[in-house]
Amino acid sequence: MPSVMGLLEERERVARQRVEVLQAQLREAEADWERFVIARETVGQVLAEPRDREQAPVAVPGQRPGPVPGSVVPV
Repeated sequence: MPSVMGLLEERERVARQRVEVLQAQLREAEADWERFVIARETVGQVLAEPRDREQAPVAVPGQRPGPVPGSVVPV
């Protein structure tokens, strides 16, 4: 039969492991949030840029749209 101290030590070990997992999840969530904030700011800057009507892309049925000046090209 395990001692009371042994049970408490086991519970503490399990609790410490859970804290480590939660801290790792928090770091990941904070990194995701930082990327979201950067993306939101970038979109805001792009949308705030003045656009010339002559440079605005024109959609043509059946044709793939070309790149938009000032847009980010995925890699």
